[in-house]
Amino acid sequence: MQLLQQTIHNIQSADHKMMGQARERIDALCKPPSSLGKLETLAVQLSGITGELYPAIDNKAIIVCAADHGVCDEGVTPNPQNVTVFQTLNFPRGGTGVCAIAKITDAKIVTVDVGVKEDVPHDAGVIIKKIKYGTDNMAKGPAMSREEAIQSIEVGIEVATEEIKKGINVLGTGEMGIGNTTPSAAILSVLHECHPNEVTGFGAGVGPGGIAHKVEVIYNAIALNKPNRHDAIDILAKVGGLEIGAMAGVILAAAAHRKPVVIDGFISTIAALIAYELEPNVKDYIIPSHASEEPGAKIAAEMLGIEPMLQMNMRLGEGSGAALAFPILDAACSMMKNMTTLEEAMLLLKK
Repeated sequence: MQLLQQTIHNIQSADHKMMGQARERIDALCKPPSSLGKLETLAVQLSGITGELYPAIDNKAIIVCAADHGVCDEGVTPNPQNVTVFQTLNFPRGGTGVCAIAKITDAKIVTVDVGVKEDVPHDAGVIIKKIKYGTDNMAKGPAMSREEAIQSIEVGIEVATEEIKKGINVLGTGEMGIGNTTPSAAILSVLHECHPNEVTGFGAGVGPGGIAHKVEVIYNAIALNKPNRHDAIDILAKVGGLEIGAMAGVILAAAAHRKPVVIDGFISTIAALIAYELEPNVKDYIIPSHASEEPGAKIAAEMLGIEPMLQMNMRLGEGSGAALAFPILDAACSMMKNMTTLEEAMLLLKK
């Protein structure tokens, strides 16, 4: 708990003075006003995050947090849980979707076992931070204890902080966990104070009972566990997931160290909501990547007040959207560094 409290204490809002300077430079560039649209907004945000007019984000990493879910016992997904460990082992081998996309920008993939149901070999290239062998079945009781929920967040803080110490200057959030759209929808249903049918989608597939059964499981789990809407850790503990907590920790650590963090789709956005509930200033450091196909993703983004950059009809997870968005961050930085202002261009012409 001490690590979480210290991290939250260290989070300050973005550097608004530097954001003003960045905006002034962008407005003076050789182009019509606002003609580069969201790229300009992104450049201003990056300057505010880093405190630099010409931010460097040349050392990228996506932290993929892996864990299993006891609620799979309720038949909410047709996919076997051993897919979680299979894919967790596949990340270090470079064989997953996010790995392929991350190669574009030479982004590092960091894989963390927060709660995979099986033992992961210590020589597999996976950071072992296992808290427990998957969450408990939230349809029968709390998914985890409050202490375990805090521990999951602190795992994310620890791993992200270690990567930042190694020189990483921009992070992405990723996850692996069969069944994890179910706790994500449950968390959002509590935070948004709505019926689960408004925020529940197909995920990677639904079980024999379809969406209706998935919604019923979530509804009953919330009714049974009674998570406190005003206590993010209580919500995470009762109806959440270990990898969701870990991603929230990654986001908190990025903000505490003034580094941008690019979030992926639905599940990453739910983790961002948990982080935001713990410390609202984290919003300044969050860069949304793509608009997930999950129905709850749009609602979660609206609650955070963020707008995804990409509309790609993606729903893979893993951090794939974050990897795809990294080149856009590079473009924003290049615009700031390499595009001349009208005044600079005039001086060059006179030489």
